[in-house]
Amino acid sequence: MITLKNVILRRSAKVLLNGASVTINPGEKVGLVGRNGAGKSTLFALFNGTLHEDGGDFSVPTSWRLAQVAQNMPETEESASDFVVGGDTRLVALREALARAEADHAADPDDAEIGMALAHAYTDLHDAGEHDAVPRAQALILGLGFKVHELDQPVNSFSGGWRMRLQLARALMCPSDLLLLDEPTNHLDLDALVWLEAWLQKYAGTMIVISHDREFLDAVTDVTLHIVHEQLTRYGGNYSAFETLRAQQLELQQAAFAKQQDKIAHLQKFIDRFKAKASKAKQAQSRVKALERMEKVAPLLAEADFSFEFKEPGNIPNPMLTISAASFGYRVAGEPPKTILTGVNRSVLAGQRIGILGANGQGKSTLVKTIAREMGALAGTVTEGKGLNIGYFAQQELDVLRPQDTPLEHMVRLARELGPNARERTGEQDLRGFLGSFNFSGDMVKQAVGTMSGGEKARLVLAMMVWQRPNLLLLDEPTNHLDLATREALAIALNEFEGTLMLVSHDRALLRSVCDEFWLVGRGRVGDFDGDLDDYQRYLLDEAKRVREEARLATREAESVAVAVAAAPSSQAAAQERQQRSNQAKPLKRELAQIDEQLAAAGAEKTSLEARLSTSLPASEIAETGRRLKALNDQIDALEERWLALSDQIEALAAA
Repeated sequence: MITLKNVILRRSAKVLLNGASVTINPGEKVGLVGRNGAGKSTLFALFNGTLHEDGGDFSVPTSWRLAQVAQNMPETEESASDFVVGGDTRLVALREALARAEADHAADPDDAEIGMALAHAYTDLHDAGEHDAVPRAQALILGLGFKVHELDQPVNSFSGGWRMRLQLARALMCPSDLLLLDEPTNHLDLDALVWLEAWLQKYAGTMIVISHDREFLDAVTDVTLHIVHEQLTRYGGNYSAFETLRAQQLELQQAAFAKQQDKIAHLQKFIDRFKAKASKAKQAQSRVKALERMEKVAPLLAEADFSFEFKEPGNIPNPMLTISAASFGYRVAGEPPKTILTGVNRSVLAGQRIGILGANGQGKSTLVKTIAREMGALAGTVTEGKGLNIGYFAQQELDVLRPQDTPLEHMVRLARELGPNARERTGEQDLRGFLGSFNFSGDMVKQAVGTMSGGEKARLVLAMMVWQRPNLLLLDEPTNHLDLATREALAIALNEFEGTLMLVSHDRALLRSVCDEFWLVGRGRVGDFDGDLDDYQRYLLDEAKRVREEARLATREAESVAVAVAAAPSSQAAAQERQQRSNQAKPLKRELAQIDEQLAAAGAEKTSLEARLSTSLPASEIAETGRRLKALNDQIDALEERWLALSDQIEALAAA
């Protein structure tokens, strides 16, 4: 188990833990939560051994193997599959041991100890899963959203977010007793997130995860550690259970609770308002439940030190925009347009609150960017209502910020771009006050943006968007760098927003709490999704199964013998065709029977060799036996693959 007893932990001069004590038992799945700056990442550094306690006692079993996601961006020409296989540290070490043993044996083939080491290296490597390492790695890669044709592409050919997914896959590939995950969902779409939850639920070791996605924490953790006031408090249960218990504790602290009454009353006012407005549709009921959760944990939300609001829009056109017979996609110079979505006919009405769903790569970003005027429609029309004012938050927006400029300089430039009539108060002191409401206080308004954290940059983008008083909010993954408190503040602000909202997010808690209806982007179309987010998770799993089945069928068709038929055959022609297929199947069946015999013989020999290795043998025989065992394993793998291919071909001929 992991134990902390009266631990003192500092980062520079700041004390983060002061006499903290807690125990984490083997096999527990722990969510580590606390405000930004409370010490979550520093505590991770203690867990992984890069930082030592300044006082007290910390221990983790020395025999435990550690796995964690490397934070550096990988730079390598290795294929995606080979890079992830490299995450299996035991396998890599055994490969190196085998290479050394083979070199030693080549230099001195009669040495008994070297022969024994070589035999052990062969068997250890097989026991470690050498025979199926690549399929295991590729299952992880595909689960995290990559396509089959990308498995052998070099790591350097992928963008930064996809390379970080490969780092995650590499960590999951590593055999471990302790798995440390720091914001593992940041670069994931909802379909990859659902897959990751299922994988982690089956993980047998001890896991500690930092995440600002409350539904992810609910799905994969059974213990919550809260860092607050330089102490660690352990709560049995997931994040929702922690919220409830923490809210009850705060409610008992009457002095503090009394100071929060105004804020709680404000929360209650908007909760009551939107619960009354919500329809009986299934999607809206999800929102009602999310608002009821806010109602239950109002003291906890009131404790948060950050909140903001969207100003009432100047005007709200209705409809906001209309899309007619449109095709959306990309234009590349010198190439035909790449169409992603066709036949799009949608209207966005005043006051709608739309969640945009869709599996990875289906066109969500294409739809959002087209509505946001980042790209034009390939066909059809997008008609905007008079006075439409879009507030657009894009993932790449954080990269668009000028790193050398300060928050104040960004706001001054924005005020100039919008003209003197955009807002009445655009003086430096007014802009400073506005930035202060987004926690940019004091000298922070003069700090270069490039030195800020991802969460601070995201807050600045939110501030700039709020300042423009949009009537249509178009948000593409706005929570990637926001902590839990800021996500809750965003949910409250979006619920109070008087305009129209369109949201793409893998944060299901945010989708549930602010969206009344959903659009589904998939298979080249945009349509209504009539279920709620629980239905959508089932849809994603079914869609992934459908894609795998289509890939399997396509492979089977490619391997099967195609029978060309010029026209619909007569009964006689059909009989001839069946006979032809039967004739084609005969040699395949004969080969299948031969492989069955070869597999039986190879299996028997393998059993015999393994038995011999357990007895005393001369060194030369041990080495030769080890080599033969490795060759047999390779032969069995090849025979099994050929057996499966032949079976598919025979099945395809029978079904044709």
